[in-house]
Amino acid sequence: MPLDVSLPEGYALRTYQTGDEMGFFTVMTQAGFGVWDDDRLRPWLPRIVPESWFFIIDDASSEIVATAMGLHDPTDFHPQGGELGWVAANPLHTGKGLGRIVSSAVVARLIAAGYSQIHLYSEDWRPAALKTYLRMGFLPYLYLPEMQERWRIICEQVNMPFTPQGWVQKA
Repeated sequence: MPLDVSLPEGYALRTYQTGDEMGFFTVMTQAGFGVWDDDRLRPWLPRIVPESWFFIIDDASSEIVATAMGLHDPTDFHPQGGELGWVAANPLHTGKGLGRIVSSAVVARLIAAGYSQIHLYSEDWRPAALKTYLRMGFLPYLYLPEMQERWRIICEQVNMPFTPQGWVQKA
């Protein structure tokens, strides 16, 4: 999986610092994830792999403009599972690859922490994010018959080749 953490000029990448919560809540709301607050964040905190909650800071404003978390998430399908979670960016900073950068930083950290199975969850209404994940090498998990058509449509929307032959399918 290609990892790219080269930042555009005017931005800095760092991990969580005490007090980042309000900036995180703002970015999550700006990115369309609804209203975030301490109560909504609380269940995720114990799952964050140490040093895997990343932020991109806009040097000019000192504001958080992108974020992603590395989460401990073993599942039946991913017993050694780490999750790339809650990737979000301020829409005013679109087109700079910030989502890919924080995602790549999380993936690199999860690998360094010993995770051999890294997965994510996303929604169909996030085509730019889906394109980023496909370009990074993530593959859809096709576990229902109708998922192949769903992903054909998504790939068409994001102008990516539809090649389900190499994608993971339930046996």
